[in-house]
Amino acid sequence: MRFFTTIVAIIFTLHLTAQEQSNSAPRDINKNEFSLNPLSIIAFGALDIGYERVLTDNTTLGFDFFYRFSDEIDQDDDIIDRDGIYDKEIALTVNYKYFFGSRIARGFYIEGFGMLSNGEHEEYVQFTDPSGDFIRGSYVDMEFTDFAIGFGVGGKFVTKKGFFLDIGIGIGRNLFNNNSPDIIVRPDLYLGYRF
Repeated sequence: MRFFTTIVAIIFTLHLTAQEQSNSAPRDINKNEFSLNPLSIIAFGALDIGYERVLTDNTTLGFDFFYRFSDEIDQDDDIIDRDGIYDKEIALTVNYKYFFGSRIARGFYIEGFGMLSNGEHEEYVQFTDPSGDFIRGSYVDMEFTDFAIGFGVGGKFVTKKGFFLDIGIGIGRNLFNNNSPDIIVRPDLYLGYRF
């Protein structure tokens, strides 16, 4: 609870700062953005928030934090396994975006990203007896912590008031842990505010 109170206090403070800036400056010189992925909350029970800083007219540097609250949802006694959708349970992602539009950090973009993630990945394991003969095979949840690099494409659409929609898709590869999934997919649907 203290974590959420701290986040609300930070957002409120930044909103007051943004109001002071908006009285004296046009929207396009504002360089900070906070965003939230509502799809992750509604569909997957995960907190997915981001901060992005406008570096130049065509580039930004961003940080995303992902945390999944649980592995399963009970809907009418049918259990939906979230591990089948997201193997990661917690992740920190750094991304660098290049925008092709003529306006400041908006329009279509390409991005490169790095993601440090932790979670469980289901692997098929074969069990053998001491002489090496096959006994049985089954799927086992394997815990992992890994770092992935990847790229993505998307578009950011910003209103005159500073609210924005950022839609994108990324794909990457985990590099170090044999228990992690080889390929990761990173769907992005962020609603945010530039200040």
